[in-house]
Amino acid sequence: MNNAVLECRDLVKHFDEGPEQVQVLKSVNFRLERGELVAIIGNSGSGKTTLLHLLSGLDVPSSGSVLINGRDFSSLNDKERGVVRNRNIGFVYQFHHLLAEFSALENVSMPLLLRKEDSIPAVKKRAAEMLERVGLGHRVSHKPSELSGGERQRVAIARALVTKPGCVMADEPTGNLDVHTAREIQGLMHELNRDLQISFLIVTHDLGLARQVGRVVRMEDGHLLDATAGDLALGAL
Repeated sequence: MNNAVLECRDLVKHFDEGPEQVQVLKSVNFRLERGELVAIIGNSGSGKTTLLHLLSGLDVPSSGSVLINGRDFSSLNDKERGVVRNRNIGFVYQFHHLLAEFSALENVSMPLLLRKEDSIPAVKKRAAEMLERVGLGHRVSHKPSELSGGERQRVAIARALVTKPGCVMADEPTGNLDVHTAREIQGLMHELNRDLQISFLIVTHDLGLARQVGRVVRMEDGHLLDATAGDLALGAL
């Protein structure tokens, strides 16, 4: 039985820069199993974010394939990828990307509203439940400007989870937070991973976070490698 929620095979990505071709990813193979918590580490410019964009369908590979729940994602057109992404993947970024004019409840509701499948009361109920789940049930009517940095990131996590995706992709989710708040967000992601059995794939420079996940992989010169204990030593990134 295939328990992979996300998989890529021989993934290659290159960019044309004038007369030269720059190869960012070189035959990358990767599997994210259901319920896994995995961190991707590596130096700036090593291809981590490029890999995340390809795995999520925000960009297309030069060659190779991406599979979501066993379905070839990379062969779909933009609209089809958008539908699959909305149903299977949640996103958390370093900067929360919340809509400033909307409340926490409205921001979390957005992915469900895009589906146009449920009534507005049903969507708001589900969004409120998710905000309660991340510890913000008392802040549903507050706008991003009225929330702390940690609270804004909790709203972003609730938004990522409200569609009940199989996988959440997080790009430097603690990179804009102080150490104490970063550890709170780290603990929340661990709790949600454990309790909801949602897979997390986290790109991070935060070695404290990376040391606590179930598996760590490292991007180096376009290749994805298993991380070693030395990679997680202080100053390795």
